[in-house]
Amino acid sequence: MTAQIARASNPAGTTAMWVRDRLDGLWSDEDFAGWYPRDGRPGLSPAQLATVCVLQFLLGLSDRQAAEAVRCRIDFKYALAMDLDDPGFHPSVLADFRERLAQDDRADRLLDLALARLKEAGVVRERTTQRTDSTHVLAAVRDLTRLELVTEAVRAALEEVARTAGHLLVGLVDEDWGRRYGRPVRLGKNPTRPKTRILAAGDDACRLLERLHRDVASYRPGPQAEALRQIVVQNYHRDAAGRLSWRTADDNGLPPSASAIVSPYDTTARYVRHGHIIRWKGFAAHLTETSTPPATNRRCQPGDGGRPGSAPPPSGRATG
Repeated sequence: MTAQIARASNPAGTTAMWVRDRLDGLWSDEDFAGWYPRDGRPGLSPAQLATVCVLQFLLGLSDRQAAEAVRCRIDFKYALAMDLDDPGFHPSVLADFRERLAQDDRADRLLDLALARLKEAGVVRERTTQRTDSTHVLAAVRDLTRLELVTEAVRAALEEVARTAGHLLVGLVDEDWGRRYGRPVRLGKNPTRPKTRILAAGDDACRLLERLHRDVASYRPGPQAEALRQIVVQNYHRDAAGRLSWRTADDNGLPPSASAIVSPYDTTARYVRHGHIIRWKGFAAHLTETSTPPATNRRCQPGDGGRPGSAPPPSGRATG
């Protein structure tokens, strides 16, 4: 009667019904024979409790909700081979069962049994050949020199503060600041008076950050201000006399490329190098291809998405 009503009310099936239809149950009570003493009063079916724990995890249910589902839901009764009038069990039973499951290596042995039956049902296959490669992805940002990076970071932070708390810039921004940061920065690799520009940009950045830090009670710095702070730290340092100095490979060192910011507008982009020739600013996307010989391998292309007609018939699954 339980099976008849479950199939009539759920003709397409549910997750709980699939467990019983495809696997005939993940476990049987004989698999738990060593978990319980030979004497004592009869207990609940451990195979049913273990299956409820799996369904509870799949559906994101609490102990109380799982116990209520066993008592009220037809598909749960179907999966557990229970009669329609079965009252189920108290939610605390699940906690007691998990404590018993955590002893020794019972969870691992139970998982091995489940994997063996999943393999028999054809749900889990043997390990196949895998190959992993990477391809470069360019960030949607301009390629900036270090001086351009600092100057553009100051400009971006000024625009952010002007939009959200313009009163903080009163008495700080003057005509010289307008000339330096009024438009996108384009200095090139050989700007005029580079040392003067480096010190001026660093001093302006520090003055702006000090102003924002002083008014932190009324203004919370945004992402551009935080990017400016990190960019200043990675490009400047204070010498023994407390003066602001430009970092070099020989003078206090530079941060590794894996952590150095290359654009104030995309703080996740990095300088990436592949071998000694290919260099770019952005990301490295790793792609893994699985295949089962001797079938034709399928190469996963960025943006392919596995659309029909975009590649030869797949022999495995490609993931990025």
